Amino acid sequence: MARPARGLFTLSALLLFSSLPFSLASPKKPASAARKEDIPFIRCQVCEKIAHQIYNQVGKKAARIAPKKVSEFEIIEIAESVCNLKKQQADWILHIDIVEKGDKLELVEQGTEGQCNSECKTIERACQEVMGYADTDVAEFFFKARPSVDLLVKFLCNDISKACSVKPPPIPEDRIPGEPFLSKLSKDAEMEKILRSMEGMPGAPSMKMYSREDLMNMNNFGDVEADEDEEDDEDDFPTKLGKVLKNKDPPKKDLKQRILQGITETGKQVKRHVNIVSQTIRKWWQGKQKISKPPRTAKSEL
Repeated sequence: MARPARGLFTLSALLLFSSLPFSLASPKKPASAARKEDIPFIRCQVCEKIAHQIYNQVGKKAARIAPKKVSEFEIIEIAESVCNLKKQQADWILHIDIVEKGDKLELVEQGTEGQCNSECKTIERACQEVMGYADTDVAEFFFKARPSVDLLVKFLCNDISKACSVKPPPIPEDRIPGEPFLSKLSKDAEMEKILRSMEGMPGAPSMKMYSREDLMNMNNFGDVEADEDEEDDEDDFPTKLGKVLKNKDPPKKDLKQRILQGITETGKQVKRHVNIVSQTIRKWWQGKQKISKPPRTAKSEL
């Protein structure tokens, strides 16, 4: 039976460990929940942000693939993901702070990515309520009409969702202020992008996305060490994997170091396999040329 490439073993193990059952992790820290009571005060502003995001993201995609036209399917993908914090299209939510100004709540752009707390979740929830099942309608309208951003705002916020058809009420005087906006460290933002890019990778259909706190609390995030001997490493892989899973006290390393180490090792292994295959083909071809080349015959004397 043919064996999968050795590099795939390391990558599969890395993805397996990143999706370990919750029972292997420390008790989960309670996640910040959306403040549903704040949604009526920000619904219209959120709707306007959605329209601007769809307009700008389609424009950026069009600029990258010009002169090709952005397809309706690609626009639907943006519209479906713009309110999902697990998707890159919803990163705009992480840059906004909900601020009290008089008897109103305002969405204020901070210019940097912040930690996702209850305000972040509130904006996401409001975004999802505004879009509802209108994502395909918005995408179809955008694809056919190619409207200006103002027309897109009117279509989404007045014609479909009615989010801006009614003036928001004043906020209650006893409203409890939300958390202060906390900028996210660049290394944390980078790590979350790495983890998010690994979601849905081929060969990891059951992989789940965990928050940074979840992953930092995982004590059994195993390490897979590369072995120079390819055959031994492939044959012993199930045994080694079993030992890693049974080991209750593996050496603790920084999460980013473990993931980057796994990616680096996988790259080295893939490169080594490419070189081996290349050398094998080269030797085979040289041997074939020697066999097919007719032997030299001595010149006949005149």
